[in-house]
Amino acid sequence: MTKTLDVITIGRAGVDLYGAQIGGRLEDMGSFEKYIGGSPTNIACGSARLGLKTALISRVGNEHMGRFILEQLAREGVATDGVKIDPERLTALVILGIRDDEKFPLIFYRENCADMALCEDDIDEDFISSARAVVVTGTHLSHPRTEAAVIKALTLARKYGLRTALDIDYRPNLWGVAGHGDGESRFVESAKVTARLQSSLHYFDLIVGTEEEFHIAGGSTDTLVALGAVRSVSGATLVCKRGPLGAVAFEGEIPTSLDKGQTGQGFPIEVFNVLGAGDGFFSGLLRGWMTGEDWPTSLKYANACGAFAVSRHGCTPAYPSWEELQFFLDRGVVRPDLRNDPDLEQIHWSTTRHTRVNGDWSTMRVFAFDHRMQLETLEGYSPEKGASFKELCLDAALRVQAGQSGYGILCDNRIGRSALHRASGTGLWIGRPTEWPGSRPLTLEPELGLDSGTLVEWAREDVVKVLCFCHPDDAGEMRAGQETTVRQLFNAARRNKLEFLLEIIPSKVGPTDDATVATLINQFYAAGIYPDWWKLEPLKTHNGWASAIAAIEAHDRHTRGIVVLGLDAPEADLSESFEIAARFNLVKGFAVGRTIFGEVAGRWFCGELADEAAVNEMSKRYARLCGLWDSAREKAREQAA
Repeated sequence: MTKTLDVITIGRAGVDLYGAQIGGRLEDMGSFEKYIGGSPTNIACGSARLGLKTALISRVGNEHMGRFILEQLAREGVATDGVKIDPERLTALVILGIRDDEKFPLIFYRENCADMALCEDDIDEDFISSARAVVVTGTHLSHPRTEAAVIKALTLARKYGLRTALDIDYRPNLWGVAGHGDGESRFVESAKVTARLQSSLHYFDLIVGTEEEFHIAGGSTDTLVALGAVRSVSGATLVCKRGPLGAVAFEGEIPTSLDKGQTGQGFPIEVFNVLGAGDGFFSGLLRGWMTGEDWPTSLKYANACGAFAVSRHGCTPAYPSWEELQFFLDRGVVRPDLRNDPDLEQIHWSTTRHTRVNGDWSTMRVFAFDHRMQLETLEGYSPEKGASFKELCLDAALRVQAGQSGYGILCDNRIGRSALHRASGTGLWIGRPTEWPGSRPLTLEPELGLDSGTLVEWAREDVVKVLCFCHPDDAGEMRAGQETTVRQLFNAARRNKLEFLLEIIPSKVGPTDDATVATLINQFYAAGIYPDWWKLEPLKTHNGWASAIAAIEAHDRHTRGIVVLGLDAPEADLSESFEIAARFNLVKGFAVGRTIFGEVAGRWFCGELADEAAVNEMSKRYARLCGLWDSAREKAREQAA
């Protein structure tokens, strides 16, 4: 049978609420970051980031947190065919904190949770046979019902020749041998747990655990004795994690010293958060194991992925992409607190940002109605009517989008607040402006605050957009001031995990040529600003576009791309500019506004046009522009073929 998956993981799937304040008690946390969690869920995501085709078998509740897990797994590239929706139980929840580099308090909310209802009927034979390996974690061996499901999966794995692996992942309170308040506890002796684990160890080709986890699996607090006891019931390769001493692999007999096992390169980094580090380690190990690397190489991958995990906040969000891991292994450790390494963090962000929101943005057809000043000067305008008109703009955008990918809007919060919020969750790409209209030097909307602190209130799918009127001939003080404002906003966007779009318009400031935009792009990168998106005015020549794109790619080969703005140009002029821009793959589409809504707005505010007629007219104009862009792109592809 054709293998469509590399790895299926089985077990816990929950939501982690991580305390955002570092160093305080869990009792005193004031805010939390929400991530997916559970060891097999983390491993499936971490391995997917490293290029493996992964899937999860588990259960989630039929509620908001269950849907969050399913949506996030999809964004991570993890197949969810094996995740069942449980109509009777809630999704598991964990609340965690970072007290210091040794204390990490956590509380498991798992009483009769969805994933512990996993049963034999949830294990589909065809699904198991479609993979190359099955990975299970210890918690689901702790209950007869979930254990039966795991054993069925392992039996099928043996039938179809799959590799099998166990992450011991011992959590004493999830085995009922520690209290609810002891979620941080990693080891409590229990002969009952040891016997239960040893009854299934023979199923595995690979067993991974810390020294304490091998103590429970082997029934001894002497690590070598415990490893020997595991070896007596299992021929698996045993990988023992030793914290700052790295990890060792034993393929055959257990030697007289842990130092005699196979090892991989380690990395001297600062310990910030150990929670989820083992799952990151296992993800790196799987990458090596499933791609045929030797154990020293596989352990190097594992140690590196564990290093990323302990240096960052959260579990799955901390794990590296394959590109990031390669960069790190080639370059090495520059500073031990990896989360504060700007080069590393830029690669991490730009290669994992697709995991934040849904959507395929390889094509961008954006209806821009974030205009404020242009509406406020119209006859008949009032804030209430302005808000109503932007609702009509959104109606037109949704009518053209019709549930398809590749469509978006630019909408402000000052006039268009109701439309902006209604757009959330519709599948539209959403850009939100921050500049005070027409300002030069650049000034931000007052609602953002002096430090752009209110970005914490933004929906995570909103893209921070700022327009800067700038020119290479700007005086030093003007350039420095504007760059400082943009950089402040960019940093605030990153802190709040929001994508950033920088729009630059030099033609309103001074004369331009083929090098003007490229010069500005280089200046902003030199200032430490790495936009996810660029919004550029339509360049008139092939050389102009080539220069601009070369400047972007020289600094950031992972950029999302460019959208072309409209500047209230007639459709014929836009069509001509699209013909040139569409020849460049980095140009993803357009963001046009007044060409679509300008004339309609004037008539609507004066009462000459009814709501439905306004929506009809704007949707027709928007659809025509979409068609012009799509035609230009198709023509460019045909010419390049």
